[in-house]
Amino acid sequence: MHSGERRGAHGGAHIPGRMANWDLIRIFLEVARIGSFRAAAEQLNMSANFLSKRIALLERAYNTTLLTRHVDGIRLTREGQQILEAAKRMEEASFGLERALNQATPALSGEVRLAVTEGLGTFWLAPRLVEFQRVYPGLLVDLNCEMRSADLLRLEADAAVQLEMPEQPDLKRLKLGRLHIMPFVSPSYVEIYGMPKGPDDIRQNHRIVIQDAEQTKGKEWFDLHAGREQVGFVAMRNNVSTAHLWSIAKGAGIGWLPTYVPALGDPLIPLDIGYKFELDIWLAYHPDAKKIPRVRQLIDWIVQSFDGRKYPWFSDEFVHPKDLQRAYKDAEPLVNLFAGFKKVSRPKVVPLLAKRSSGGER
Repeated sequence: MHSGERRGAHGGAHIPGRMANWDLIRIFLEVARIGSFRAAAEQLNMSANFLSKRIALLERAYNTTLLTRHVDGIRLTREGQQILEAAKRMEEASFGLERALNQATPALSGEVRLAVTEGLGTFWLAPRLVEFQRVYPGLLVDLNCEMRSADLLRLEADAAVQLEMPEQPDLKRLKLGRLHIMPFVSPSYVEIYGMPKGPDDIRQNHRIVIQDAEQTKGKEWFDLHAGREQVGFVAMRNNVSTAHLWSIAKGAGIGWLPTYVPALGDPLIPLDIGYKFELDIWLAYHPDAKKIPRVRQLIDWIVQSFDGRKYPWFSDEFVHPKDLQRAYKDAEPLVNLFAGFKKVSRPKVVPLLAKRSSGGER
């Protein structure tokens, strides 16, 4: 290697006594994590050739080989593994810096990011978030609904609501409530197949739909209780809650749903056949995140949104769907909580012209 090349590499990537260029380290970190230039390029929205050149620049800066290329991906050298561990520490430090800077921004302005499972996000939190945003109009609420748990340590969200207990020791975790799941069927299904009478009747004479996605435990439940193959028994398998609810409401089969779902408006029939289960609802966030005023307000609001005393379908005790109205004691009518989903009867509006004509001209 010519001395000019070495000076150029040092000028672009590393100067003795100074920290290495973070952009190069970040690219190396992603390639090492993913294990492939092609997959990392898709993740970073960059070309694989560009990533390869940046890694080569980093290798020239340290005058060592960090990784080797193979048919099935890349392999880290011993030196590359050492750089990877240091890069992880750099990444965590950069996240800590971002959290510290966020704490210094004006209170109750800026962006807050909430990750939540798709069903709870769509049917429960999204309507409530409108009220939250009206109270804090200076906030931009980024709601990310998907069944994969967000990586809070990598700042994918400020807070996460999920159906699995967070395992990372560096995170704060709080049990918000409990989701009670039981089987439902639509009237249109009953017209064709009849009313299911019990587990044996369902296995022999009926069709079911299941939600097979992270955190829902749909396949786990099926393997434990179904006692037969899916083909010929499972009419539809969905990976998101909205499609799962629609398939049940339209009569595709018997399906398991949260007990509050009938309040959405569809005339679903709960089945008391002994097949119900619970999923705890967890809130997770980084301890430093709550020091940021706008995030602290979001966290406090989330806790209130799952208060089992106000919303009994989230309490630890099972409340049957037919008892929801009686158990719900808040001043706001239950129908208003889901007014955006169900058809709410409204008073007939008399046109202004008709009012005037009935009263005579003045």
